[in-house]
Parts: sequence; structure tokens; C-alpha cells
Amino acid sequence: MPKPAGADSPPTPAVGLGVLLADQALDLRLVAGPEQAEVHGVHASEMADPSPYLLGGELLLTAGAGLTEPGAGPADATGATDATGATDAGDATHAADAADAYVRRLVGSGVAALGFGVAPLHAEVPPELVRASARHGLPLLEVPPQTRFTAVARAVWRLMAEARTRELRRVTEAQQALAAAAARPDPVPAVLARLAASLGGHVRLWPDGRAAGSPPPPEAGAVPAALDALLARVGRAEGPATATDQADGWHLAAYALGRHAALGTATPARTPGDHTVASVAAVLLALLTADRPAGAEAAALARLLLGGSPAEALAGPGPWYAVHARGGADPQGLAAALGTVLLDPAGPAVRLLTDREPSAQPGWRLGVSAPAAPDTLATADTQARRALERAEAARTPLVRHTGAGLGALVDPAEARAHAEALLAPLPPAHRETLRVWLAHHGSWDRTAAALGVHRNTVRQRIARAGALLRSDLDDPDTRMELWFALTRDTGV
Repeated sequence: MPKPAGADSPPTPAVGLGVLLADQALDLRLVAGPEQAEVHGVHASEMADPSPYLLGGELLLTAGAGLTEPGAGPADATGATDATGATDAGDATHAADAADAYVRRLVGSGVAALGFGVAPLHAEVPPELVRASARHGLPLLEVPPQTRFTAVARAVWRLMAEARTRELRRVTEAQQALAAAAARPDPVPAVLARLAASLGGHVRLWPDGRAAGSPPPPEAGAVPAALDALLARVGRAEGPATATDQADGWHLAAYALGRHAALGTATPARTPGDHTVASVAAVLLALLTADRPAGAEAAALARLLLGGSPAEALAGPGPWYAVHARGGADPQGLAAALGTVLLDPAGPAVRLLTDREPSAQPGWRLGVSAPAAPDTLATADTQARRALERAEAARTPLVRHTGAGLGALVDPAEARAHAEALLAPLPPAHRETLRVWLAHHGSWDRTAAALGVHRNTVRQRIARAGALLRSDLDDPDTRMELWFALTRDTGV
């Protein structure tokens, strides 16, 4: 099911439908469909066909106005009507067909569940909607009159924020533990053991067979053979950088460690941050198991992951290039293509350091810094971030930092001061929305997808930004000045 999250950092974990049903304050009731569903957001709509406005994974909330045709008859003595106000058999058949089409559209749009608010329009969930939801496997919840839709939305966002915080903390702690394991006297077994503990499963190196963690139980008999096949596929010289599979309910993944070597993982469950944790372990193990002497490089990467000084950790004076990247699904493959193992995939963008001049890579947008010495990497990192912003705005595969252009004509301190003054009326959320909207050339849909919000939210924020700035955001000169300010504003 689609969700608005990038592959360059652990996506926001979904909220299980069962968690919402267990919230006594909401008092939601499952009336049809399965209880198992993952909710990635909330959207309320009374449209007969809200599918064009859905990204997938939503809990869609409705009071049923879109299910009642104009001119339908009044409610009966109990206040109840069917989905179209029908009173005879023919109208009932039409109502059933309309409900079925409505549910089919929602399922086709990837909706996670439908929440139906009873009262004031319907005294109960229309029975034809219940039957259609059961038929198509769409979870249908009854939202009682005392529960406001805003309360449901706030509960979902709160649970998602809490899950996101927990997942980021887990990933950060796992990365630090892996780096510490890589610095031990016998690093490979230590990294494998730490990875197995972090994932709660079984890990294995190919082809040497070293392993750690609990192996799959005997009833999961297909797992070892499936994992071996995945490792052999990734481990060959011309194989992919990563691959995934499933067997007997276990989640399998393999990561290339250079030529003719691979790391495999088998876990009974898979959380959003597991790929990031395994990717860090793969980088460390690639260094530790490489044919060339790699002890110094592994120690250097461990120091970087533990917050050490880049100037002390990097082997060699450079020049080094900082790279920010977005768009692709395989950060490890990108790092290999750029000739580096110095990779940070956990953040708004994939960040890399390489001593080779980067070139454009299929499926990625890259921002590349000017050549830098180890003690100027902080500046290079900022250059790469801004270069990536320009690459996304221009829809070009690669942009390199250059001192030429309009930005070079203005003192950086003066530019920042001007940006802070110009953008002062805007709250942080409106600044970020305006920046992404300008970067996507005013596209509501692409901005909404990039931010993970509904496009109506984008429209509202942009309209509010224009009012706060007292500016016409359709004016090209205004857009140019705001873009210049936003790319120099430290608050964005």
C-alpha cells in the first residue's frame, strides 16, 4: 500500500487499526472487514468519489453525505435512511450498487479503512455499505456521535509521532552499537551478533557461513534454502546490491559486501528502520571482510558513526566531495557506484563522502559540493544540501556547487539576514511548505506527496503564506526573491 515516505530514511511507522479500536476514548467499533490494517494518515471527505484526493493508506472518515443522492426522501421515524434514501426494492438495489461502487473505488485507491460517523445524517451505518465492505475486505468502523472526526485524526497523528520517535531512537542506538562492535578486537562476530540482536532474527555471511542470532524454527523449513538463494544472487559479481524475499512468513534480505560476498538477514517481522540498521552493518562488514587491509578504514567509519572528528577519521587528505541524494531506493548501490563506503542513509536525504568526483546516477538526484579538505566537510555538507535543492527544483540529475551566480554576488551573512527578515512572518511549517512548493514549480500534488500531506493542506498553507507575506505568489519576481531567501534561511 503506498505511503508518503522516502527510501532514504526509516519511514513513519503505520498505526495498527487494532490500536485505534482499543482506544476507549474514541469508542470506535468494527462493523465489517478485517481488523488488521495499517493506517498511514487520516482524510475526511463527503464526496461520492474521493479517490482522486487520496494517496493510499488513509483512514477515510465520512458522515455519508456523498452516499445520499440529492432529492432523496426524508428519514423514517427513527431518523434512518438507506444509502440513497430509497424506499422501494428498485431503489434499494440501486443503493446497494452505489455502495458497492463506492467501496470498490476506495479499495482501488489503497484506503486502509473507512470510518462512518453516525448522526446527524444516518442513525446507523447503512447495511448495504456494511455488506459491500465485507465483500471487498475493507475495514469499516462505526464512529459514534460523541467522537469528533478531529479527535480520530489527532489520535492517529499522535500515535504515528510516538512510533516515529521510538523507531528513530532504536535506529540511532543500533547504529552506535554496531559501530562500537566494529571497533572490538574480533569485529566481524561482534557486528553479526549486534545486528542479530537489533533485528531480532538470524543473520549470516556468505560464502563463509558465519552466523549469529536465533535460526528459523524447524517449521519454517523453506527459510534456509530461500536465504541461501538470495545470498548467492546478491553475492555474485554482476548481482544486485540488495534483494528481498519472503518464505514461511519470514522476511529475508541480502546485501552485497563487494565482490563475491553478501550479508543475509531473516526476521519473523520487519520494522521500518530494519533496512537502515542492516545497511549500516553491511557497510561495516564490507570494510571488515574486504580483501584489502581495511582495519584503519573500519575504525575510521566507526569513529564517524560515533561522532568523531572527520579530519581525524578520514584516511587521506582528499579532496573529498560531499553528496546529498534523493529519489532512489538503494543507497548502498549508490555508494558503490560513487566508489565509497562512507554513507549516512538516515535523514531527509542520503549523505555520502567520496574521494572520486561524482557523476549522475540513474534514478537519483544528486547535489555535489566543491572539492573539500577533511576540516571543511561541514561547509561541503551545506553546499551539497543546497545543490540538491537546486537539482530538485530544476528536475536535473546532478547539480554541483559553484561560487558563480546570483548567490556569489551577495555576502552570505547579508543574505541570511535578508532571508530572516523577509520570512519572519512565516511559521516553520509554512516556510517548508513554501520552499517545497517553489521547488516543485507550484505543483499542488507533487508538493503534497513530498511533504506527506493532503494537497488541500498545501493550498491552505500557501494561501496563508501569501497573506502573511502580503505578496502575490503568482508573480515570478516574488517567487525568485522568496526562493533566494528560502535557500539561505537557516530555519528551513
